[in-house]
Amino acid sequence: MDIISHALWGGVAFGRTNRARFLAAGSVSILPDLLTEGLFGVLLFLGIGNMPGWENGHPNITDYPLFAQNLYSLTHSLLIFAVVFGIAFLIYKKPIWPLAGWGLHILIDIPTHSRALFPTPFLWPISSFTFDGIPWHTPIILTLDVILLGLACILWLYPRFRKNRPV
Repeated sequence: MDIISHALWGGVAFGRTNRARFLAAGSVSILPDLLTEGLFGVLLFLGIGNMPGWENGHPNITDYPLFAQNLYSLTHSLLIFAVVFGIAFLIYKKPIWPLAGWGLHILIDIPTHSRALFPTPFLWPISSFTFDGIPWHTPIILTLDVILLGLACILWLYPRFRKNRPV
């Protein structure tokens, strides 16, 4: 899924109570991509890395250096997410819901990434299994995302508009 959709889905799902939680959940939702593609993109921009395959469009994860592939696996694993979420729960004695945006990111990526481009290694490090989904940029998935995200945002914002409406 695209980074804007990840941010909005995370914010709407786990940051409904106030603006700060919305921003926190949305920010956590985009971290898996920022820490992998974003970090590697910055290195490329600074001239520190080399990426064969960019000239033909977006490269596959296997075109990335090993550190970026491992970071992608780490940040896109439901098992790693569950461990971190569990540790946060033990520390704070309650669920840290904005952190759940990370888990939602992974759940959204599983069916919207194909094996041809950035398959989601959601069972890493136990298994390298990936689901061969429909890429998020195909028209039907992109259209469904925009429609469902629009509906989710309307449902999220409706009570606020209704509450502030003059009588």
